[in-house]
Amino acid sequence: MKIHGFDHVEYYVEDLEKAAEGLCGSYGFRLAGRSVASSGPRSVLLRHGHVKMLVTAPGTADDAVAAYLSRHGDGVAIIAFATDDVRQTFDDIVAAGGNGLAAPSFAKSGRERVGTALVGGFGDVTHKLVERTSPDGEFAPGFIEMEPASCGEVAGELLSELDHVAVCLPAGELDRTVCFYRDVFGLAQIYDERIEVGTQAMLSKVVQDHDGLVTFTLIEPDTDLEPGQIDDFLRAHDGAGVQHLAFRTPDIATAVAAFAGRGVEFLVAPAGYYQALEGRLGKLAIPLDVLRELNVLADRDRWGQMFQIFARSTHERRTLFFELIERQGALTFGTRNIRALYEALEDTRTGVTPLARQH
Repeated sequence: MKIHGFDHVEYYVEDLEKAAEGLCGSYGFRLAGRSVASSGPRSVLLRHGHVKMLVTAPGTADDAVAAYLSRHGDGVAIIAFATDDVRQTFDDIVAAGGNGLAAPSFAKSGRERVGTALVGGFGDVTHKLVERTSPDGEFAPGFIEMEPASCGEVAGELLSELDHVAVCLPAGELDRTVCFYRDVFGLAQIYDERIEVGTQAMLSKVVQDHDGLVTFTLIEPDTDLEPGQIDDFLRAHDGAGVQHLAFRTPDIATAVAAFAGRGVEFLVAPAGYYQALEGRLGKLAIPLDVLRELNVLADRDRWGQMFQIFARSTHERRTLFFELIERQGALTFGTRNIRALYEALEDTRTGVTPLARQH
């Protein structure tokens, strides 16, 4: 079995036009294709760099998309993996105990062929396996009609790829989910942490494939302390789900300034965060004044530096938001910044309004 990265994510939404316009207007996604079927769910394919998001609205009031939305609201319902051999990967996953939901099938357009299969994931989120003869070519022949000149990467794009997916799980499901991704998909646990903020705490483990291209940050609440943010998510989302998508950027300072100018609001770093930052991390690749101005967080591991920031959720239930992350050699996930993130989220939770910038 060979999974070699995220292929795309599918985002189920009530209002297709509003969601697509928001992603394009705020985060610079561009329309790459749209569904051609006259019946069934309606979709548009959006791209920014190598990030592909299929945004899908229900076709009828009782289809599978509508059922997901009725329970969870807008959310990431399908996370697709790229694979070299969809038949073999599907067979391997099922043999390892995975739940095969749709056997491999193929569609062609000229010389291009796309094979897909569907397998179970966590909660109501499923995984699609995708084999492509041309990774930047046709997305789904017969289903998505590509826009002219929609393939390939545009120079100067501010997002490059999907770095990782953060998942909230009900208490008691963390270890089982780690084992599931290890045994069924071949991912390895690379990180384990307990994070305590005030009177609440959460447990986090990270699983990743051998090449570091597929990464999940898995989180569950620690029930030894009071209910907190993860409990809020689970209640609002009605179960396990994707809390945030982390988009990698080659230039986080430019990306934050550009997206803030388009109306994106980012969480504000906790008071005092920057006072001891250089003393703790040493000289940083991005000047401290720039980090403070933009509320960008920083960390360092033995491989290099990383910079990250979290957008304020605009979701009706506050159950999905986005992260921007720039890696200058660093391979880890901003361990020292997790507390800062959840302190900022706690400010949002308790009514403090985060701003795009502080002036």
